[in-house]
Amino acid sequence: MHDTPSHPHAHPTAHPTAHPTAHPTLPLQGVRVLDLSRVFAGPLCGQVLADFGAEVIKVEHPGRGDDTRDWGQRIGQTETTYFSAMNRNKRSLTLDLQSPEGLRIVQQLLPQVDVVIHNFKTGGAEKLGLGFAQLQALKPDLIYCAIAGYDSSGPEASRPGYDLVIQGEAGLMALNGAADMPPLKFGVAVVDMMTGMYAAQAVLAALFRRDRVADAADPTHPAKTQGQLIELALYDCGLMVTGYYGLDALLLGRDPQRYGNAHPSIVPYGLFEAADGPLIIAVGTNHQFEKFCRHVVQRPDIVEDPRYATNVERARHRLSLLPLVTEVIRSLPRALLLERLDAQGIPCGQVAGLHEALTSERTQRSQLVQQLPHPVAGHTHVFAPPYRLNGQRLPIRSAPPTLGEGTRELLHRLLDLSDAQLEALRAQGVLTLPE
Repeated sequence: MHDTPSHPHAHPTAHPTAHPTAHPTLPLQGVRVLDLSRVFAGPLCGQVLADFGAEVIKVEHPGRGDDTRDWGQRIGQTETTYFSAMNRNKRSLTLDLQSPEGLRIVQQLLPQVDVVIHNFKTGGAEKLGLGFAQLQALKPDLIYCAIAGYDSSGPEASRPGYDLVIQGEAGLMALNGAADMPPLKFGVAVVDMMTGMYAAQAVLAALFRRDRVADAADPTHPAKTQGQLIELALYDCGLMVTGYYGLDALLLGRDPQRYGNAHPSIVPYGLFEAADGPLIIAVGTNHQFEKFCRHVVQRPDIVEDPRYATNVERARHRLSLLPLVTEVIRSLPRALLLERLDAQGIPCGQVAGLHEALTSERTQRSQLVQQLPHPVAGHTHVFAPPYRLNGQRLPIRSAPPTLGEGTRELLHRLLDLSDAQLEALRAQGVLTLPE
């Protein structure tokens, strides 16, 4: 690990500290990560590590940067909403990795790096000179995380991995949506998202193991074995997302029925339309169902019907029960239903629009979305890390970086390159420098 400065940014006005006081101790402070990845899964892994305090250096192409700098709504000149969702708390270093000079800079950085993340197609990193064996020779205890579409040892190793394709191949589209709908993708790139989270978990475990071995000074674990090669495949992670539906399918020997917003085995449980808008009602126990019938919808006759006495019976007779429940809910205003449900301790909630949820009092109270200054756009919205340590939310240390904002400062600080050397590299097209 490394002693990184408390304020590593050369331009604090462009990358301000969101909360300058009373931060919790960041558990990865002193860890340095070289993030060679792009798009979603790899950058999300890097963002998780950055949230926990690691210095994450995002290496990008000098011209185009990460592909997602051109996806979503534009912010300033080089950022977009898509890019910003995966790259808070990072620095941006531009390097042409296909140039000998760009590769040499990565090699020179390696001794000061703990973790490398990439999502090149299988074999791509090796062609660039950035494979695990090639980099471990320079840094024996390196944690190296490679994300690809498919098993690197299988016949599909060279196939590119795309979230939408794998949602289809892994069966996720087949379990999503209502029974009378065609296969439906999830609203967000759920395979990429889960792969990024799985990758971060694996990196944290590898760092824990490496440092525990180092602390123990175990002679059976020489330094060269303290590193770790981590490989994740989008397909593998996508299959894990099927969860209990996947196990249902194996037990049944067929696809489970799709229920849309309803629950396959708990009734009534799902989205319902009140007289003036949708709400969620989740009646999870027989006791809750009795209170729901007697005190919420005030229909004791429903709970007294033996067909609905237990959840197993309610699920079996859902086709007769749900029309009754739906009709009475539709006759009542949403606010009244929510008030009665809350009073009876029955899980419920109002269905919000996305913008409504993001700007709600609940979201604002938790400071989950914050505005930070932006050098071009004036300000930009940034999601805050969801983690709390010792009662405090982890801080947004910096907004997602403009393309190449850290190139000059990082190479000055870590490699002691002079301005003249950096200008020469810029002239060769190896990197770009912030104005």
